[in-house]
Amino acid sequence: MQLQELDKLESISPEDFKKKYYQQCKPVVIKDLARQWPAFTKWNWDYFINIVGEKEVGVYNNVKSDSYTPINTADAYMKFGEYLERVKKGPVDLRIFLFNIFQHAPQIVGDFSWPDAYMTGFVKKFPMLFVGGEGAITHMHFDIDMSHILHTQFIGKKRVLLFPFEEQHKLYRKPWEVLSLANYAHYHEKFDYDNFPAVKNAQGYEVILEHGDTLFMPAGYWHHMEYIDAGFAMSLRALQSSLSGKLKGAWNLFGMRNIDTLMKKTAPKWWYDRKIKQLHAAAEQTL
Repeated sequence: MQLQELDKLESISPEDFKKKYYQQCKPVVIKDLARQWPAFTKWNWDYFINIVGEKEVGVYNNVKSDSYTPINTADAYMKFGEYLERVKKGPVDLRIFLFNIFQHAPQIVGDFSWPDAYMTGFVKKFPMLFVGGEGAITHMHFDIDMSHILHTQFIGKKRVLLFPFEEQHKLYRKPWEVLSLANYAHYHEKFDYDNFPAVKNAQGYEVILEHGDTLFMPAGYWHHMEYIDAGFAMSLRALQSSLSGKLKGAWNLFGMRNIDTLMKKTAPKWWYDRKIKQLHAAAEQTL
């Protein structure tokens, strides 16, 4: 992997952000965007346990999905407060993602402000919470709806690996999916270049997010995240301004995903073998 350090700015004006990062589809970390929010100081484990602790949630382990593993299907269910208590006590490789806590505690929407000056198109019904224990891993993928993301970290540290969408074949993207075949877990210590040699040429970024850091991830950016410490983050999603970007997201959600699900049910081995052959051929062309 050919990795650069991601730009990490104390602050940036909306005008400069749009010119240098948003319009260029370049990721960046802004450190002070969330510091003025009440959430910056209010949001902690006990705060969430007190207001949403009784809500049952799905939790996910570190096992990487394959052609026979349902995607986005929880590995277990427990009360949100019970899960957070476990996370507080020590390492636990369980995480929660796409949890719309605001549906259950709408009053906390007042704990942050939508940064409308920085971009338009925010899907304001769906601010999402992501939680992980120390050691939890979010495997390499891109978001299916092709939205721009502002991802703000609260508590702890998280290691993030990022690649532009165009690096998909070097990353061994599974056809008809948003996932990579390769396993990037603990990539900074060891990676399987013998079986995935094209990854050597993939050009991307690496950054460690800390409390209050807001990461801008342009639409379609591949990302892999590892929780160095237990922590949680909130993602604010914004649709692309272009019609083509919106249509691409719609196709992924309602066309690509449904076709892939159908084929996994009707001819899983044939479909899997076909995709593996295609992705290796695409990767070899990049070498």
